[in-house]
Amino acid sequence: MADLGFIAGIRREVRRMCSRRMYLFGMIIVPVFVGVFFLSILDRGLPEPVPTAVVDLDHSSMSRTVTRTLNALQVLDVREKCESYDEALADVRNGKVFGFFVIPANFEKDALAGKAPTLEYYSNMTYFVPGTLAFKGFKTVAVATSGGIVMQTLQSLGLSSETISSMVQPVAIDQFPLNNPWMNYAIYLCPSFTMCTFVLMIMLMTVFSITIEIKNGTSVEWLSVAKGRMSIALASKLLPHTIVYFCVGMLLLWLLFGYSHFPLNGSLGWMVAVTFLAVIASQSFATFICSVVPNPRLAFSLTALFGILSFSFTGFSFPVQSMYGALAVFSWLAPIRYWFLSYINIALNGVPLYYSRLYFAALIAFPIVACSMLWHLKKACLKPVYVP
Repeated sequence: MADLGFIAGIRREVRRMCSRRMYLFGMIIVPVFVGVFFLSILDRGLPEPVPTAVVDLDHSSMSRTVTRTLNALQVLDVREKCESYDEALADVRNGKVFGFFVIPANFEKDALAGKAPTLEYYSNMTYFVPGTLAFKGFKTVAVATSGGIVMQTLQSLGLSSETISSMVQPVAIDQFPLNNPWMNYAIYLCPSFTMCTFVLMIMLMTVFSITIEIKNGTSVEWLSVAKGRMSIALASKLLPHTIVYFCVGMLLLWLLFGYSHFPLNGSLGWMVAVTFLAVIASQSFATFICSVVPNPRLAFSLTALFGILSFSFTGFSFPVQSMYGALAVFSWLAPIRYWFLSYINIALNGVPLYYSRLYFAALIAFPIVACSMLWHLKKACLKPVYVP
């Protein structure tokens, strides 16, 4: 009977899971460790303050004011005061600082004389996040210093403060960041990297659990337990995995919304639902790979390659709309892409489920597509051939 085959298949898979520590490591330890790691390293939102240096070639009261302004910024930490450009550049190459700000000689004299001195700043963009923060801080100080010099020059000409303000800043700008008013990078980075690693491990462990049957020649026994029905055999194998992954996914959601108090402007129930669908979709994607390429080495290689690239082409750090068309297509093949878009809509924007309906439908489509290739997987299981 199919029911007996299904229950016997579940018992068989549970025994296999308990017999190898790899399942514990890949299904639980790695996803939870990555989640805790990113939440702890980005607990303040940004890796700040960024170590920087100042090259003061003027040594005037105005240059010292600029240095104090740089050190007062939250994102910068002026650790080095160098005497030359070459010394500061050497500190950047040695990794002591991520950028430096150059105040030219005769800076105060030229500024007061109206000769428009040039402020230079350099940031090491090899390390993108600290380099970007250093660039942002340097630019802020440079613009503020330029505005201060202009105001001081205009005051010396006898203009009133109101007139000077209207000339220096004719339009006042009020910024209101929506749904993340703290501008906390962790709210974007932690969920994306944590869940992407989680999905990657789901796909890898699913490929392992299926292809190891073919490698060891136990796939015939696996099918016989399910009375020769591939759908029953696959469902009984993956159901225990799904339960474990769902529990791990709930733990990750608790770490994000419960422990770290990330904003949840929408329904927690829908976030639970989309996480469950992401688990099913990831298992289905891996099953499809195993069906097309029923070889452990090739299946692992394809899944790992696609999973690692998912960190890049699913839109976490670079918009899909700006990618080349040939690369943008791959973003819509990754299950984590739809989870991330649903997270933005539900948790951050708090919009109704109607606006995420296509993402839910896409996740549901993954198991449907995987079922279309089960016949090929069954053929490989009945005649297991391992090609190292």
